[in-house]
Amino acid sequence: MRSGNPVLKLSSFSGAYANRAEGVMTVSGTVNKTFFLTLLVLLSASYTWGRFMSGGAAAIGGLLVLGLIVGIVAALVTIFKKEWAHISAPIYAAAQGLFLGGVSATFEASYPGIALQAVSGTVGTLACMLLAYRSGWIKVTDKFRMGVVAATGGIALVYLLAMVMGFFGLRTSLMDSGFVGIGFSLFVVGIAALNLVLDFDAIEEGARQGAPKQMEWYGAFGLMVTLIWLYMEILRLLSKLRDNK
Repeated sequence: MRSGNPVLKLSSFSGAYANRAEGVMTVSGTVNKTFFLTLLVLLSASYTWGRFMSGGAAAIGGLLVLGLIVGIVAALVTIFKKEWAHISAPIYAAAQGLFLGGVSATFEASYPGIALQAVSGTVGTLACMLLAYRSGWIKVTDKFRMGVVAATGGIALVYLLAMVMGFFGLRTSLMDSGFVGIGFSLFVVGIAALNLVLDFDAIEEGARQGAPKQMEWYGAFGLMVTLIWLYMEILRLLSKLRDNK
């Protein structure tokens, strides 16, 4: 794997796509499509946000479920049918926006101003990681890649364990708002940020391989997966910091 993001693997842009008649993948084209997907997320998120602010949690319950289910289905379709990414990736972005808008509004009701802080933190982290990658401050070596991938897998296992424990009414201190929980969230945010660097590298590799133009949508989708994860982790971290005051 070139990334801890399971969407962007070494083989994502290679081999199976011999038809390049429509042109080849470029980094700039992927960036443009990422901006488009981000706009879809923001537009649909603003809709759910507005519904929450006018009608409360009861007004968005169905939208949250719809966004979550459609987002998962669209993500799976994109992963297994990469040539459909130009359709499934925008659907994924719009669905995730519905979900994120509701979650963000719920957090905002308990912690005023937290959503804007989380968005600012996500944008700032993206800019810093892109600068670090393009300037060569962070070099993507095999050891670096293996470390980030291993840490990402470990985080996934911790969350899975916490979910299983929750079924039995148990809770780990990693999910609490104490110093251990805050430290864990800081670590997760850091790993999510480093995954952005690996995503940049994977997208550049796709462009170097001469992947077909349509794979720009897949690269943008993969980057959005990491950005949404990063946003959720920053939101979680900020809420823990507020609780700990």
